[in-house]
Amino acid sequence: MKQQIKISVLAIAVALGVAACGGSSSNETTEPTVEPTTFDFAPSAMITNLSNDVIVAGYKTLNVKAEALHQATQTLVNTPTQANLVAAQDAWKAARAPWEQGESHIFGPIDKMGIDPALDSWPLATADLTAVLEKPELINATTIKALGTDVQGYHTMEYLLFGDGIADNEKNIAELTDAEGTYLLATAEIFKGYTKQLEDAWLVGLDGATAYQETFKSANNNIYGSNLAVIEELIGGMVGIINEVGTGKIADPFGADISSVDTSKVESQYSWNSLEDFANNITGVLNVFNGEFAGEADQPGMYDFIAAGDKALADRIKAEIEQSIADIKAIPGADNLPFRQAIANADGRIRIKKAIDSLATLENSLDVDANKLLKNWSGK
Repeated sequence: MKQQIKISVLAIAVALGVAACGGSSSNETTEPTVEPTTFDFAPSAMITNLSNDVIVAGYKTLNVKAEALHQATQTLVNTPTQANLVAAQDAWKAARAPWEQGESHIFGPIDKMGIDPALDSWPLATADLTAVLEKPELINATTIKALGTDVQGYHTMEYLLFGDGIADNEKNIAELTDAEGTYLLATAEIFKGYTKQLEDAWLVGLDGATAYQETFKSANNNIYGSNLAVIEELIGGMVGIINEVGTGKIADPFGADISSVDTSKVESQYSWNSLEDFANNITGVLNVFNGEFAGEADQPGMYDFIAAGDKALADRIKAEIEQSIADIKAIPGADNLPFRQAIANADGRIRIKKAIDSLATLENSLDVDANKLLKNWSGK
């Protein structure tokens, strides 16, 4: 922190006068004044905006996309054509984006209600799935929902829609069995049920509970004792997904060197959608930081809070978020390699390491620097 030293004009004049007369050389100066260490910021508008226009808006979009995915799988099962298979694949990708962006705020009902594992368990238990598919008479939504979460959700539908992803991510309609179609449709039905529960939990509340957005916006309750707790939750959510992407989703299959690559650890490997997932994860961080989705009108977000205490830090973090997204999107290179191939490619590994380093820098800025700044907020 810079210090501003203010020397009185009178003291300078006296000092110069004494020096000219050959008297004492001591200077009379005022004590240095130190900039205030605290900063002010009224958080209500920011918290309300993030709740309504980022978190809840994202869950609304997710539910709409889940309904569209269910409809696309229904059409595919009723009319199994290549065009309808591609349409269902596209619907899966469209439903994936809002979920991955929403992982920047995995707290509240999504955690308490167990919705995260129900929708996004990884890795997929392919052997268990295959065993169920061999008994088509048992395949229905009730039976599947009673099974483990590792044969439900996104990655089950991904596997059924795209195939194993080893050689390519293009499945021929002739490869889709009747049992797979039935299982896919039932899984999509369960899936949209969970996304509706998640939206309702935030908007209206479930089982007599208060709508979570109201709990989130009105501090001093049994979940958030203060606005400080809400802001800590928001920072923690961003830090959590940055760490997961950098040290887990990317680093685990990347390995220590090219000889230790493990493609079995690549999430969304069947669709070759991994890099889109990672970029969307960090785009979700940008949404919370900016306070709005890309292209929308400026709204208060975590940038505004941090800038109130240290604008240079806020600008630096925003630039680091954008750099991390850019580095992830650069991983395919000129050969347009999917992530599962890039981790085994020498040049691809250089690009991946750059993305990992960018994410580590960003994580440190939020986890250390932003949290350190939080201690200086007068509102805590």
